[in-house]
Amino acid sequence: MWLQVLGPVRAWRDATELDLGPAGQRALLGVMALADGQPLARSELVDALWGERPPASATNVIQTYVKHLRRLLEPARRPHAPSEVLPAVGTGYALRLPEDAVDVSVFRRLLAEAAVGAADARYGASGPGEGGRHGADVTGGQRGDAERTVALLGLALGLWHGPPLPEAAGATGHPRVRALIEEHRAAVLRYASAARGAGVAAQALPILTEVSTAHPFDEAVHAQLMRCYRAAGRRDRAFGVFDGIRRRLRDELGVAPGPELAAARADLLREAPERPASGSEGSQASGGAAAQAIRPAQQPADVPGFVGRIAELSTLDSLLPPPGRDGPDGRTGPVGQGGSRIVVVSGTAGIGKTALAVHWAHRARDRFPDGLLYADLRGYGPDGEAVDPAVVVRGFLDALQVPAHQVPAASDAQAALYRSRLAGRRVLVLLDNARDAGQVRPLLPSSPGCAAVVTSRGALVGLIAAGAQPVTLDLLPAADAWHLLQRRLGSARLAEQSQAAHEIIARCARLPLALAIVAARAVTHPQFSLATLAAELAGGPERLDRLSGPDPAVDVRSVFSWSYRALGRPVARLFRLLGLHTGPDIGVPAAASLGGLTLPEARRLLAELAGAHLLEERVPGRFAAHDLLRDYAAEQAATDSTTRRRAAVRRMLDYYLHTAHAADRLLNPRRDPVQPPAATRAVVSTPLSGYDEAMAWFTAEYLALVSAAGQAAAYGFDAHAWQLAWAAATFLDRRSLWHDWAALQRDAIEAARRLADPAAEAVCRRSLARACIRLGQFDVARDQLHIALDLYRRAGDQTGTGHTEYSLTIVAEREGRHREALEHARRALDLHESTGHRVGQADALAAIGWLQVRLGDHQQALVTCEQALTLHRELEHVVGQAETWDSLGNIHHQLGRYERAVAAYTEAVRLRRGLGDKYYQAASLSRLGETYRAAGDLAAARASWRQALNILDGTQHPEAAAVRARLADLDAAAPSRR
Repeated sequence: MWLQVLGPVRAWRDATELDLGPAGQRALLGVMALADGQPLARSELVDALWGERPPASATNVIQTYVKHLRRLLEPARRPHAPSEVLPAVGTGYALRLPEDAVDVSVFRRLLAEAAVGAADARYGASGPGEGGRHGADVTGGQRGDAERTVALLGLALGLWHGPPLPEAAGATGHPRVRALIEEHRAAVLRYASAARGAGVAAQALPILTEVSTAHPFDEAVHAQLMRCYRAAGRRDRAFGVFDGIRRRLRDELGVAPGPELAAARADLLREAPERPASGSEGSQASGGAAAQAIRPAQQPADVPGFVGRIAELSTLDSLLPPPGRDGPDGRTGPVGQGGSRIVVVSGTAGIGKTALAVHWAHRARDRFPDGLLYADLRGYGPDGEAVDPAVVVRGFLDALQVPAHQVPAASDAQAALYRSRLAGRRVLVLLDNARDAGQVRPLLPSSPGCAAVVTSRGALVGLIAAGAQPVTLDLLPAADAWHLLQRRLGSARLAEQSQAAHEIIARCARLPLALAIVAARAVTHPQFSLATLAAELAGGPERLDRLSGPDPAVDVRSVFSWSYRALGRPVARLFRLLGLHTGPDIGVPAAASLGGLTLPEARRLLAELAGAHLLEERVPGRFAAHDLLRDYAAEQAATDSTTRRRAAVRRMLDYYLHTAHAADRLLNPRRDPVQPPAATRAVVSTPLSGYDEAMAWFTAEYLALVSAAGQAAAYGFDAHAWQLAWAAATFLDRRSLWHDWAALQRDAIEAARRLADPAAEAVCRRSLARACIRLGQFDVARDQLHIALDLYRRAGDQTGTGHTEYSLTIVAEREGRHREALEHARRALDLHESTGHRVGQADALAAIGWLQVRLGDHQQALVTCEQALTLHRELEHVVGQAETWDSLGNIHHQLGRYERAVAAYTEAVRLRRGLGDKYYQAASLSRLGETYRAAGDLAAARASWRQALNILDGTQHPEAAAVRARLADLDAAAPSRR
């Protein structure tokens, strides 16, 4: 595992990045990592995550985050086994990972090793005071130690991806974060000093420039930047750095440069311009024709206020020719086996590919002394016509000042001449906006000293397969998006309207182009509040309208259209239809049904969309797009006829409904079924072979199911709407997603009423009541059940009436009205016996037995529950067996038969764990703990209650407080046993 804390919190297992969940959960992991294995109390975590304004539920939220992180970091840990990676310690938690698995630990280790190397360089191998003994040999050793120090510090700084914990609102001023930021600054200064000592000063220029931009008043950083420019032979740039910071200090702070800056400037004035050290980036071979050749500088202007992309810039830095290695011609040679260095920067429209490439080109231009060539290949543009690479080659030859009479007529010969003119030189070739690999190949340099950066909306798999390094741009992290707005609008304006700024970031989907457009509008109209601008971006077609303008290059809709127009007809059709899907992501079978495609066809077209960066395959087989692309796809879908759109939505709903019904039958085979509408022919199926596959399917699809139910109602497919809610109920109950369950059922009731289907309405009201029981909303549940009871009775449906009586049993029992509950249970039993509904009979018997326990009739309760258990076993009804074993545990406990009670509760826990029924598993564990305590086994009681508490905290159930109080009482009573 590898955990990144220096910058946005990220983690990888092997080569796969882990989804660390919401920002708060990532921040919690980062705060724990910065503690270096030491435990942190919950109060410390609350302060770090929320600062002075934590929510009332902060402690519960932290417990939930910890639960999810444990699952993520320890996938092989057995349920309820103690966590080794994130154990509870005292009133908080500790993160226990190997040192080499956390970037901050490796960062500090490399700094320490570099410090040792620097000490060796100062004192020589024999120690202080003995360096002169070895004469010139010691000087060589010092140079070697300096190079090692540069390498170690370079590795350490390469781990830095920005200030730690941008996800945590309260972490900016955290002592550990401040300490790390200062360590980074000190490391940058040491790196610059060591690079000058090793004769590779230009190697430190990119990071010094970046840090000086982020800290425009840091005199020590700017002084080092001046010294490195001077050492690299760029005295003019050094004077420019001094003039810039002197002006800022005077105009904004009213002070003069301090002694460090003054000393750096004095050195510049005192010394004559020096020749760069051997191997530095300002060097050129003397006397050679290449040194006298024209130096093209075609790069566009740098992007003002460029922010973020630290990891991507680091990857691009790997293109830089290695300093200090001269080839036969006196020029820097290649790393490793040789060959050109090529990077393909890809990503969706408006993601900032060109901005990154151009910014890096400016940052790296000192490392390519023979110039920079640039071409916009117009692979995606308003006219849809890509530039012929032969035209670009001819332009590059002109830029290299090849006389016209020397240029051959054939395009292949021109390309060969172009590559020949780059041989033995160090030129950066920037190829922007490529359509495909074929357009790029003739333009790639073959000289080892050259490098090429290609940007494209396509993945250009052909180039990558041939050895090019891919850099795929994602949406900006939230912290970088905030920084972008801050650069454009100023810190004060964002601080005053921070909530609106966060809304703008979210509604722009963190897409750099969209953020830049909104920022420009805010600058142009300073009288507009950010809240007004955020409201304009609320969603739908209007959002894209607000992100448009007269220049197509800065019009989000136009920029998207260039990618869309480049698609073939079948893939463009699927893209449009995906605009009809309102879920957060879509699987291949659902996409196939939506498009009326076979599974292989759908996979191929989805892969094309992902290759064009109009979709993202976030996990294998599931595809999604950011909100602005979804808006654009929905706009394009509107160009199809209403009939075609309805047919596509119907196919998609059929897929979800029929698969959900099949999955529900695997989760709860004894549940009374409903008959879904017949599916259309073009709908594909997802075969599910057992309980685990059904749970996995629901887990992947339930958010899409929730969305589909609402979409069904919007399109008038009301039968689909209420039946999707019905089919999802068992899963939502098992996963304790009761609020979602209740919301779905409320919408389902309205759909049933629009259908004028009282039987469906009764089913939905009874399901809503069950969700409300789980939520403790007993008044609402009772009202819904009485309406359902009336509907069932009027329809003469005795089975439905029996189920409703059983649910009323649960409500009355939870409210402590045990005799009333017993009457409901007996009525349910009579009704189910009259219809021969054996599952209903078994459930009613189990409820009667439980109520007999509550009323003190333990012997009769034992007989009744044994009858219920026998019937549930005959029916292979696992849910009923679990409920009855729980009742038997309670009976044996009341009779003082603790060993039998433990056995019964343990069986109930086992069955409920297998069902994934979280709440009732916790309930059985809680009662098991009571039995252990009564039997005197306090350690076992504590273990059971802690397991129950973990589950209840994870579902944020109010009963967690009672379990927590039992644990506290136990610990207070027996402190020596902790």
